[in-house]
Amino acid sequence: MFVRRTRRTMRGLMAGSALAALALATVAARSVQAQTASHPARIVRGFTPAPLDSGFGPLNPAKPVGITPAAIIQRFAAKETQFKRALEQYTYRRTVKLDTLNLDGMVDGEYLQTDDIVFTNSGEKHEQVVYAPENTLTRVAMSPADFDDIEHRLPFSLTTEDVGLYRVSYVGTQPVDNIPMYVFDVAPRQIEPGRRYFEGRIWVEQQDFQIVVTNGKNVPDDTRRGHEDLSVPFTTYRQQIDGKYWFPVYTRAEGTLHFENCKQCLPEDVHLREIVKYGSYKRFGSDSHILYNGLAEATPATAPVPPPAAASGAASADPASSPIKE
Repeated sequence: MFVRRTRRTMRGLMAGSALAALALATVAARSVQAQTASHPARIVRGFTPAPLDSGFGPLNPAKPVGITPAAIIQRFAAKETQFKRALEQYTYRRTVKLDTLNLDGMVDGEYLQTDDIVFTNSGEKHEQVVYAPENTLTRVAMSPADFDDIEHRLPFSLTTEDVGLYRVSYVGTQPVDNIPMYVFDVAPRQIEPGRRYFEGRIWVEQQDFQIVVTNGKNVPDDTRRGHEDLSVPFTTYRQQIDGKYWFPVYTRAEGTLHFENCKQCLPEDVHLREIVKYGSYKRFGSDSHILYNGLAEATPATAPVPPPAAASGAASADPASSPIKE
């Protein structure tokens, strides 16, 4: 056991020096079983999406009533463009918690950081660290791609500008905590060098035509020997803020990293769990306006609509700056 631990520690240090070690190639066996029950025989490009919870009702593959899939895509892409622009006018708090787990399921390394996404006096948006205890990860290390995924791809949006980059296939309708949703599978049309994409499944709220749940993976992975940099299958939930926009509130992923191509170290599996919480959304400025449906209007002082039960209890609209709990 001592030799194994030593090799594992060296494995993590070498992966860190290569900045190539945050990944989830597959989901643990019990997660695979749970996902199979919800999405029979759905394997996208060789990975298993993160499992869904009990808040998802039966999937109806029938064609939508009164609207075509192409029209739905056009409408939600336009709303996603509005959502993305609106989010740029909000401040919020984001907490990222990444744990490695040993064979007994106990945490043996942790990265934890809470940031406030705020505006400077000149109106520039930047991240302000609120809470960042010592990083105790030893078997893995976070790469620049990991931080970029956290900022840009875990809160995935599919705007009018980006929808042409993807194959968007209608799957059916499905209630999520009794909220009617359109369901689509999304995959990149082609992979351009140096770019990353989302691949998986999205749930679009039928009234607001905005993405409410995202379930899939960021691609491509880098599996080159000595450069391994993989990505994690995840599920992101949104909550309606200010009665208009469905903003991300909670992301969760858990599974096993499979390192096989590290130079000067042994292959190893590492069980990893990642949770990201977003909250404390506030409009920046008191007299600014947001374009919504082509019209400029002030934001009403409305209370947030509760998120689907899939995220309730696990996600808060106002996560504390202290360590978050699962």
